[in-house]
Amino acid sequence: MVLEGMARTWKSILLAGSAAALAALSVPAHADTFDIDALIEAAKKEPPVSVYSTTGKIVEQAKAFTAKYGVQATGTKANAAAQLEMVVREAQAKNVQADVLQISDVAAGVAQLVPEGYVESWVPSDLADKIDPIYQNPLVISNEANVWAYNTQTYDSCPIKNIWELSEPKWKGKVALQDPLGKASYVDWFNQMSMHADDKVAAAYKEQYGKDLETDEDNATSAWVKALAANGPLLTDADEAAAQAAGAPDQKEPFMGMMSSAKFRDNQEAGTKLGLCTGLKPFAGWMYPSLGFIAKGTDSPNAAKLFIHYLLTEEGIAPQAVDGKISTNKDARLPADEPSGIARVVDQMFPYDASSAGDDWDARQDWQDFWRVNYKK
Repeated sequence: MVLEGMARTWKSILLAGSAAALAALSVPAHADTFDIDALIEAAKKEPPVSVYSTTGKIVEQAKAFTAKYGVQATGTKANAAAQLEMVVREAQAKNVQADVLQISDVAAGVAQLVPEGYVESWVPSDLADKIDPIYQNPLVISNEANVWAYNTQTYDSCPIKNIWELSEPKWKGKVALQDPLGKASYVDWFNQMSMHADDKVAAAYKEQYGKDLETDEDNATSAWVKALAANGPLLTDADEAAAQAAGAPDQKEPFMGMMSSAKFRDNQEAGTKLGLCTGLKPFAGWMYPSLGFIAKGTDSPNAAKLFIHYLLTEEGIAPQAVDGKISTNKDARLPADEPSGIARVVDQMFPYDASSAGDDWDARQDWQDFWRVNYKK
């Protein structure tokens, strides 16, 4: 079976060669004491710090950081693949230029950077009690919500109450989402659900159909993924296309869409009619984190730590928060006018457990093959 063995125990993962990644995840996350003033003074004595992120907002954040602390920082947008290649190349050449990374490909970061000792994860001890332990090892800076959305012009409320409905004939060819073969976070989502919430997927089936799920697949998550793929969803190469399929105005039969909560800006900027599905069983969507790493060998370790600390504050994350990116610091709240309203339904979202990111990496190809085999146009 394509997915045979995906729900492996940690022992079998070790045997498969992931021991280094798992061991590296156990590095000390934060120091016992923390003195922000001492850190600032130490940072001022170091060379300028270079920060890379998958969002262009990092440019604005670096400028604000420099103005606040008098510590020079330069922010650069770079996708996850480019960051990974850069860190590996610089580490091997012993010429570290990228000091801080905010990287959105969690599984790749954990599997490729952590075991080799190219990066470290550091949690400021003054913020540790404000960050859920699930987000500390490795450190998660923020979570981006990927949500089920509908057209508010056509429907008074979300037209579905259960994700299993999306596999029914009514929604055949009428669900839009990014292609899992080109968007690795989607197959990571499948694997995370199968590992950490498969019982909830099975319970959602029973709630929808009044009977237990019977399937030849490995688990309920696999059965749902197969059913969704077989129902011919519209596969896109970006969230924008999914947002338009679901939210473009004046549609008689709009799509259901899966997309980043950031696309709800289009309601204000482009006149789309996106609505956030709430109360959906078992989840209204899922979270995907961005990790905060410090490059080992940096000439500016204190400035790098100061920047990580800054990103974890409400002030520091603000430029990303307007797009619905949710800080792991519980005190750093989303702005009241954030367009999607995701803050009101965070408890309905499926959280990503970065401690099992190595397993997601190992399982990616299996899930992509599984999707490819079962997808029907």
